Amino acid sequence: MAEARHKGVALFEDAPCYPVEPLVRLFHLGRDFENQISENVMERMLKEYENILNSIQPIADAPERIYLWPKGTMPVCTDYKENPEFKYNHDPDFQPYFYEMLVPESVLPKGAVVVCPGGDHGDASFHEAFQSCHDLNRLGYQCFLLLNRTHACPWSKQECGADTARAIRMVRANAEKYRIRPDRVAFAGFSNGGVTGEACIRYYSGKQTVKDHFPGYEPDELDSYKGAPDAFLCIYGPRWATEKFDYTGVEYPPVFFAVGREDSAMANLNHTYPDLVAHGVKVEVHTFAGVPHGKAGIKLVGEKGYDNFELWLPLADAFMQDVYKKNEKGNDLLF
Repeated sequence: MAEARHKGVALFEDAPCYPVEPLVRLFHLGRDFENQISENVMERMLKEYENILNSIQPIADAPERIYLWPKGTMPVCTDYKENPEFKYNHDPDFQPYFYEMLVPESVLPKGAVVVCPGGDHGDASFHEAFQSCHDLNRLGYQCFLLLNRTHACPWSKQECGADTARAIRMVRANAEKYRIRPDRVAFAGFSNGGVTGEACIRYYSGKQTVKDHFPGYEPDELDSYKGAPDAFLCIYGPRWATEKFDYTGVEYPPVFFAVGREDSAMANLNHTYPDLVAHGVKVEVHTFAGVPHGKAGIKLVGEKGYDNFELWLPLADAFMQDVYKKNEKGNDLLF
């Protein structure tokens, strides 16, 4: 099953290209297989999984991947050459990319959001990122589903942050095409994607450059654009409570936290929030009763939803619009 699930990673990460129903079935087969003890049932599940892998077809007019780095230019520091027993979802030849998920031409966009799923991506991309992009589209935002090099699986924060900064720069550079203001590009990161968002801010905000962290990197025209987001939506992904953050050279944007109160990430939030405030960062926090980890967009796969947690979407909308309004007026942000 490990090999079959590894093949399925690209389907979940390329969810904008495929019909939803077979992806939902793959999601449940993969998750249910982990708890199955009957060898006969496991064999049937594996056969069904492989049949879907072999039969699924792209939708008409499927979008194309937009790769972040021209060939041979991606900054690298992790020595990753082998992936034995499919330890990671992505093989060493993985090239980060994003998908455009845009509002209709009849809608005037409020801004843009680069959306990054948690974990090692894979099937988390389906509900956390793909569904959240649709939800944010309905609120009026141009969305970009980011499949970057994932933090600690196996890449460094400098690498996952560089991919994020690159995606943000690409969106800013095409602001006219996307019908947005270039100073209204937010980042939404779920769980490990939240760590990715803070890595982008830590290493690529203010006057910091990619070349500062990768001396052999050759900048191009995109590097002239701001790499950190204008607003940071950290969804159950605050940094670890044991981790110290170096604010040297950092320009930390206003940050919005949404965490379920049954989520172990609450301990991380309780550490991160006062540290951010002590360093002058503008912070908005929402916690949700009865909600465990990783439940953004979960209704997509037919699992129990949490109506209270879905409020993070309109709350994040109000947060972003308030940030942009106050930035435009030059006022201090008050939370």
